[in-house]
Amino acid sequence: MTSSPARSHTAATGTVSAATAPCPVVVIGADGHVVELNAAAAGLLPTARSGRRLLFPDWLATASGDTRAVSGPVGDRFFSAHPSAAAGDSTAWWLVDETECRSLSRELEAERGRTRFLNDASTALLSSLNLDRCTEVTASLATQHLADAALVVSPAANGRLPVVLCDHRGQVSRRIVTDSPGSVPGLTEALRGFPPVPAQWIDPAAAPGWLVPAGFGEVGSMAVTPLPGHGVSAGALVLLRRGREAAFTDGDEILARLFAARAGAAMSAARLYAEQNRISETLMRELLPPTLQHVEGVDFAGGYRPSKDTERVGGDFYDVHPPGEDFPETLAVLGDVAGKGLEAAVLTGKIRNTLQALLPLAGDHTRMLRLLNNAMRTSHHTRFATLVLASVRREESDVVLRLTAAGHPPPLVLRRDGTVEEVDTRGSLIGVLPTITAHTAHVRLAPGETCLLFTDGVTEARGGPLGDTLFGEQRLMRAAAECVGMPAEAVVERIQMVTAQWLGDGRHDDIAVMAITAPRGSHLSAVNGTTRGRYTA
Repeated sequence: MTSSPARSHTAATGTVSAATAPCPVVVIGADGHVVELNAAAAGLLPTARSGRRLLFPDWLATASGDTRAVSGPVGDRFFSAHPSAAAGDSTAWWLVDETECRSLSRELEAERGRTRFLNDASTALLSSLNLDRCTEVTASLATQHLADAALVVSPAANGRLPVVLCDHRGQVSRRIVTDSPGSVPGLTEALRGFPPVPAQWIDPAAAPGWLVPAGFGEVGSMAVTPLPGHGVSAGALVLLRRGREAAFTDGDEILARLFAARAGAAMSAARLYAEQNRISETLMRELLPPTLQHVEGVDFAGGYRPSKDTERVGGDFYDVHPPGEDFPETLAVLGDVAGKGLEAAVLTGKIRNTLQALLPLAGDHTRMLRLLNNAMRTSHHTRFATLVLASVRREESDVVLRLTAAGHPPPLVLRRDGTVEEVDTRGSLIGVLPTITAHTAHVRLAPGETCLLFTDGVTEARGGPLGDTLFGEQRLMRAAAECVGMPAEAVVERIQMVTAQWLGDGRHDDIAVMAITAPRGSHLSAVNGTTRGRYTA
């Protein structure tokens, strides 16, 4: 009689015999000879005979005297053998078929590996919105986990196929292919977003030379799958394996499609981001600060600081328009639209365009402002604006200005003797009332003198020791007095620096400053500046 596998050598002998056991049982003596085996064991181990030494399977034959379970293959199946004490010094080995269990475990582990790969791939693909980087990561990951080499083919541009290749050595390269996509089986369909052609339908010998990396050898199998994007295909993924035995299974193709779906979404997002970025750069190019220098013998300088460091545009702006056929004077404009950020910048752009269209009327500031006021009031915007118009011309060595403020802080004049004067100009806000009033002041600048235009972001800057005190007009005038005799650029930089020091890390409005300076030195008629400065923020 043999004991059940639940009992140890020290336990009492059981009552279950090998003949009645529900699984193969073989009883082996201490000398390695078979003492007894049931019919199931005899069918499983055809070379085993009672009274003979057990030779097969070797993993069980060498386990004589072991008190722990052992396991190993028997033919194309896998068994675990569990020992229990039998009569005398013999051991009964109960063989349990674990083939299906092991197969399920391997499949579960493989699925976990696929899931880890897809999760890691998603993380790597979404870590950058750079399209070039995204395509390179796609090709590299595919080579590491899906094939011996991989190519990412983007949709054709001007009859040329952009291709990113990761070869069998892991090296990534780029190339432009002029061949038709039809030269690769299934590539045309994949680039159009159609379902992939099964890999077993594709003849690897049909792969053109540009598809195979140098030194790769013979292509054993090839798979082509689309990279689905947002509405349109992001491209196609081509996988190459070496050796005829390395064919793509159905599971391999499913995994490749799951990976391609993630890669296509990431590439599409990167392409959309790049396109939006190009559009934003194009639209914003006219709003970025220019380098102001000389216009018709007069020095101009400007500076702008947005309300947030992460923004590039806002509600403050300035423009400098050189003389034209219909307006003999240079027109400088500095203004402030209510609000901040992109919405204010949109209205700023409309004001700039309107003023540019009104340049032939620059000789009459009040009329220009009245027409601008009407245009703003008839638009769908509810915002208002303040601004200063400055018509500038030379008279011998001096510079003569006509200044008109519309609801805006009056400009300051920095005289050579160190005094700072406030220009006597005032007017109504733009875009609020049906009629406006405006008073124009005339100012003459001697060589070295400056007219300073600024927005209320300077005077209303809150800072100081407690962080809640306005910078104010008096501090601005004292700071301006320190700039007497400086070039226009130095004046702007000084005012910006003093304001920034007062603000510290505190919040603030948009800040714009413009300096108009009569140059020192040679006669102004010797200067032939034609630079047109324009800046909107």
